[in-house]
Amino acid sequence: MSLEDYNKAHKLGKRDYQSRLMRGEKPTLEVLDDILPSKGSCSEVSLGLVQIPIDQIVGTKTEGRSNAFAGNFMPILDSRSEFGEKWTKLSIIHEEEGIRDPIKAYEYMNRFYVEEGNKRVSVLKYFGAVSIPGIVTRIIPPKTEEKENKIYFEFLDFYEKTKINYIWFSQLGSFQRLLKAVKGNTEDLWDDDDRMLFSSQYNRFTAEYEANGGNKLSITPGDAFLAFIRLYGYQELENKTVREMKELIIKSWEEFKLLEAGKEVTLKMEPSQEKKSILSRLIPTGMSRIKIGFIYTKTPMSSAWIYMHELGRMHIEQKFPDEVSTCCFENITEEIADTVLESAIQQGCKIIFTTSPSLAKASVKAAIAHPEVHILNCSLNTSHRYIRTYYARMHEAKFLMGAVAGAMAENDRITYVEDYPIYGSIANINAFALGAKMVNPRAKIYLEWTSRKDTDVYESIRQVQPSCISGKDMVIPEEQSRLFGVYHVEGDRKHNIAMPLVHWGKFYEKLIRNILDGTWKYDDKQPEKKAINYWWGMSSGVVDIICSNNLPIGTKRLVELLRKDIASDDFYPFAGVLYSQNGIITRDPCSRLTAEEIVTMDWLAENVIGSIPKKDELQEAARPVVKQQGVKTSKEG
Repeated sequence: MSLEDYNKAHKLGKRDYQSRLMRGEKPTLEVLDDILPSKGSCSEVSLGLVQIPIDQIVGTKTEGRSNAFAGNFMPILDSRSEFGEKWTKLSIIHEEEGIRDPIKAYEYMNRFYVEEGNKRVSVLKYFGAVSIPGIVTRIIPPKTEEKENKIYFEFLDFYEKTKINYIWFSQLGSFQRLLKAVKGNTEDLWDDDDRMLFSSQYNRFTAEYEANGGNKLSITPGDAFLAFIRLYGYQELENKTVREMKELIIKSWEEFKLLEAGKEVTLKMEPSQEKKSILSRLIPTGMSRIKIGFIYTKTPMSSAWIYMHELGRMHIEQKFPDEVSTCCFENITEEIADTVLESAIQQGCKIIFTTSPSLAKASVKAAIAHPEVHILNCSLNTSHRYIRTYYARMHEAKFLMGAVAGAMAENDRITYVEDYPIYGSIANINAFALGAKMVNPRAKIYLEWTSRKDTDVYESIRQVQPSCISGKDMVIPEEQSRLFGVYHVEGDRKHNIAMPLVHWGKFYEKLIRNILDGTWKYDDKQPEKKAINYWWGMSSGVVDIICSNNLPIGTKRLVELLRKDIASDDFYPFAGVLYSQNGIITRDPCSRLTAEEIVTMDWLAENVIGSIPKKDELQEAARPVVKQQGVKTSKEG
């Protein structure tokens, strides 16, 4: 049997050799000495005896034996050669006793190159071994700005804490996210029990993932595993049977395919064209009404954000009194979101709007379990295939408000109060700053965050003594303070001069029509499967600004002109030469930022006084939203 095994291995080697030649690749093993950076630029660290994942052994240290193997480590020399005889004897030993002697190898960029023991590796690869013991020397390259190099240094930090070398990622930050998902703390050291459990979980997942065709995707198994446990939970995985694991992997497949596109999001800037008399055609007289659920993280009486969405829900009931019924669920936290969504579905909801980014994960899980239900989450730049997201282009209204504040700021000082450093909020701040600067080149925007720890916003405002303040976008009916939008300060007297407005009712009306008239399905007919976000603005009639009657007539005329031009796309807030606090963003006077560049902004305009807080600078209550939607600055990686 041993000679027969060699002939089979030889055939595998020849096939791989020819395949690589046809692709224009080197047909034999990689040689570490040929790919190392210039001599003296690397450092070496002895790792001692470790288990080397067999799939990560890709070549030899020196040129010596590389030509005896194809690129897959299968032999290509004749079976009657001395090499063939030694390989055959080694395969007999493996079958009778098992190969136990460790090889000697070098690790570079988490790939392994054999110095002694090439035939042992070849035999074990042929017989499908998972790993092999080896005395390993790690070669550490110098740090560079290349993505692969940065990922490797993240791996080194991960390895120091876990001693695990068999998982790899294609995206920066993934090793830290894995530590967080598994242990909850990225600084904890793993013990033997942690490593054993992780190995079991990871191997169970990868077996089913690859059996379903995961090796055909361009992402790594680690990428898929991380996405899976962030959705379903690492601890919960332990209780899943093989059958349950397989079913979840199959149902979640679109999430894995989405990772291939780099989690890109297709931004739908305008509603799809609606058909006439849609509801009357779809819902014949006498048929039960379609039930729509709204999930709120707070109550309309305690949150202006929820109050605006509640007004939207009421608009839907008034707009479609005979065709649609709605229900809402209040004070829903992440911990109970799964149960509440399941309850809403069991109560007959066919369309569900979850109105906070913190509910996105629960929304995805519910959508995977119930593909017949349309679930949408109110967030920006959230990348999932099983749900769609929606948000308003508030920066258009904020630009106009900035222009109002700039015109009314006698001392050139304006305070801007923001809650969370999430996607969209940075664009709002910068649009406001640009609007103020357009009418008042001397205007300075003093930025305050209500979610920053150890911050007294009112004391900061008192010290700055601004002429204008941009506060909450809206207040709830029972709130005593009437200070919202932009208000002007004259001594102790404050009065509102402008406020932004999102017509969530119109937004929901258009989304519901898109679902019911079938145009929803057209959005899926795109060449590349990407996440879909409905990001509508003034041109769709869902974003506006309301100005006080006490505003000077000239300022009101300017706002009206700009509003009309923004709605018709004749004026673009983020166009031309743009400067940040740290330098120039774009030099081209004819350029305009793309929608994606606006959504993912991580910089502040040059006339903003303040900074974007890091996660550890935020209050505990802010973390659920920031965890899901927090802007990642260059400092945080």
